[in-house]
Amino acid sequence: MLPIKDNNPTTLTPWVTWGLIAVNVVVFVMTLSLGHRGIIRANIEFGAIPAVLFGNIELPPEFSVFPPGFEFLTIFTAMFMHGGWMHIAGNMLYLWVFGNNVEDAMGHWRFLAFYLLCGVAAVFAQVLPDASSEIPMIGASGAISGVLGAYILLYPQARVLVVIPIFFIIQTVRIPAMYVLGVWFLMQLFSSIMAGEQEGGVAFGAHIGGFVAGMLLISLFK
Repeated sequence: MLPIKDNNPTTLTPWVTWGLIAVNVVVFVMTLSLGHRGIIRANIEFGAIPAVLFGNIELPPEFSVFPPGFEFLTIFTAMFMHGGWMHIAGNMLYLWVFGNNVEDAMGHWRFLAFYLLCGVAAVFAQVLPDASSEIPMIGASGAISGVLGAYILLYPQARVLVVIPIFFIIQTVRIPAMYVLGVWFLMQLFSSIMAGEQEGGVAFGAHIGGFVAGMLLISLFK
């Protein structure tokens, strides 16, 4: 199921949601302009590397953007980097559909703080099981998962227009958000179990951690 829009009106202009989308897109385009080697370097410099965050390894000086002791800042820079067109398109679509209503429920600045906190929780949910991993973690998926976790509690009955491909036929249908996002969460959980110990790939642990963090934090921010 691919969400297109919801029928949930807002009272506030979602400046933060739009701003986050804009920053993500600008960073992605700038990263693309670096070429293949430049993209790899940027991922190492600005991605959240578990082994670096926990002090198990140090990056060579030529890859150290942040001074010693400030490597934790990559947790935040990693939230604005993406690995490809499908990666950023999917993330920004979910943020566009669901972010405005969560921002409406919280207000602009609280929503921004909530978004970043969910991103931090997502990073730790992914890296704590393997603090020795040297694979950079990038993407806004964890923070956006927090937005989805908040949305499912705030607006479970909101109707979401989704696209469902059935063989070669594209169907559109309106489904309550609790089912759309519930299925999404179960897919992340199942994928995480099936992925096991494989290296690289999608950070399903971050998706799950961000979603749960969003559900837990919503009572403090709404």
